[in-house]
Amino acid sequence: MTLFSSLIDEIQDTTVSGLTKRQLRALTRITDLFVAGSGRYSKQHVELFDEAFKTLVALIEVKTRIKLARHIATIPNAPATLVRAFAFDEAIAVAAPVLSQSTALSDADLVVHATTQGQAHLHAIAHRRAISEAITEILIARGEPKVVHTVTKNEGARFSDNSFRELVARAGDDTQLALNVGTRHDIPRHHFVKLLETASAAVCAKIAAANPQFTDDVKDAVTEVVDDINLAVRKKSPDHAKAKSRVKRLQNWNELGEGNVHAAARSQNFEQAAMALSALAGCPIGMTERAILTDNPGVVQVIARAAGCSWATVKALLLMTAADRRMSKNDLDRARRNFERLEIRTAKRVLEFYDTRHNVPAAASAPIVPGPSANAPALV
Repeated sequence: MTLFSSLIDEIQDTTVSGLTKRQLRALTRITDLFVAGSGRYSKQHVELFDEAFKTLVALIEVKTRIKLARHIATIPNAPATLVRAFAFDEAIAVAAPVLSQSTALSDADLVVHATTQGQAHLHAIAHRRAISEAITEILIARGEPKVVHTVTKNEGARFSDNSFRELVARAGDDTQLALNVGTRHDIPRHHFVKLLETASAAVCAKIAAANPQFTDDVKDAVTEVVDDINLAVRKKSPDHAKAKSRVKRLQNWNELGEGNVHAAARSQNFEQAAMALSALAGCPIGMTERAILTDNPGVVQVIARAAGCSWATVKALLLMTAADRRMSKNDLDRARRNFERLEIRTAKRVLEFYDTRHNVPAAASAPIVPGPSANAPALV
């Protein structure tokens, strides 16, 4: 510790005119000392080191800053001021190691950097071992494709529901992004279904190939690829299993009715809304899920009319955030007029025609057998 303190004293004598060769040697030695014994130094010594370097950062040549940045990036108790200074360094070779690795940077620090810095700095942040939802939202909003591709491939990154919605929307024009998002294990199922609906056949096949659990029954046709993937995801989804069990229980109690669909849609419960509507209409769950998520409001209106639902429930289904339709008042008025003109028997014939035209494997898409409908209070 005596050597540490004496070296600190030596480099603190530096003036704004620059570092002498002797001081540079002292700087190098103290850096090596700190790196070698960082875990043994007290908070007071770390603060002393931090204070000494705070005034020296601007005077240290880039080559030395790069070396120091690479060292401190891996040290958990690295001097906070120095870490932040390097993170803001215009030389990306200095900033990148700290931005991509240092745990001394807090989320608040990263928010500032992600909000104010350029693409190279954002790209470095996208490589961090763990990235919170707050940071990924900024990276997605500000980042160019290179940044977005990197962060979506990062298994340690976490994404909010809004971020997944934005990524799925962009993926229609970006094959690499579609692959990155489609192969993430944390993508919510309603976003996954939406992605498959908009992705090309080639992308769907690649998503299936990238997931071993999806490849057993992959077919050549895109519709079969989508069905296989959706079936595999459904089987692995605890939310889907929970919704299916709940709807079966309600059917057994003769309490499944429109109220369950309406309540689920109002509460943005995609799994429950799709499962209850599928059971009431007697149509495949895959068809119901796609109807809720597709941009075209007509399909969900047909299914809901066949299920005996009112406009209030249809409106709730159309406004579910999972679909991201963003319908205006005029859009809703037009949809309501179309729905009110549609007769129940016509809607049922449409579903029967669909079932005849599509040879849907029973195991993959069969609905829960419709039970007696009821208008009991929703238990969703």
